[in-house]
Amino acid sequence: MTYDSEHHSPPHERALMSTLSDLAGQALRRIRLQKARVELALALQQAMLPTLPEHLPGLEVAARYRPSQDGLDIGGDWYDAFVMPDGAIALEIGDAQGHDVDAAAFMGQVRSSVRAIAAHEPDPGTVLTRTNELLVTMGAARFASCTVLHLDAPDGQVTGTSAGHVPLLCAHNDGSHEVHELPGGPVLGIVPDTDYPQATFTLDKDSALVMVTDGVVEGPGLTLDAGLELAGTLAGEALHAGLNAEATADRIVDATVSVGHADDVAVLVIRRTE
Repeated sequence: MTYDSEHHSPPHERALMSTLSDLAGQALRRIRLQKARVELALALQQAMLPTLPEHLPGLEVAARYRPSQDGLDIGGDWYDAFVMPDGAIALEIGDAQGHDVDAAAFMGQVRSSVRAIAAHEPDPGTVLTRTNELLVTMGAARFASCTVLHLDAPDGQVTGTSAGHVPLLCAHNDGSHEVHELPGGPVLGIVPDTDYPQATFTLDKDSALVMVTDGVVEGPGLTLDAGLELAGTLAGEALHAGLNAEATADRIVDATVSVGHADDVAVLVIRRTE
């Protein structure tokens, strides 16, 4: 506030300016605190996302993660892929409840638990059963959905199960796709003594599995069924055009922006090349 000539503010005017200054300072401190929280959560989440294995015989694996569009909500989406002692590939994708630093930390606990158990247990159903019991025993205040697959690359045999996660997509190089509704059970960390049944199917040569979190296939004005159809169509078109797993994952993630999805998203694409 400025004046053209010398001005002596009365007490009520000075009180008003002092109050406005205090409020502006408080708002600025809150903005800085929120920014610090967001940066911390993003750093924590990015640090927990794994580096995918390279040079998998007969396979291409690609993953993408994109934070929430508004930059304020930090989610608990994650993915993982690693080689088992028997040479098979373990694959997982999941979504921990919440959109804050605690969600990112809980995501790290769940992902680490699943990976540690899966490294010694080839049965995906047993992996989720043991992970669920661990979280229930810990008294976790949150829950997580998750899909775990066990892929034998030489013959394309896939065994998988789901803990309340969105369905799996399978796309083919003729442009077609289908939705795989895996058997399983409820989300992890809620119901004790839960078994997770599993199913086995074959991934054909030049076909790809597409594992996603709900932010990819659900959004404003987009139902789950419509979102799965969109993601599956994009994956099928990408394979038909001869694109690799990296480019296929990019197409699917880019589409989430165009339809206005606000949630964080994760995509894991596994293409069988031999």
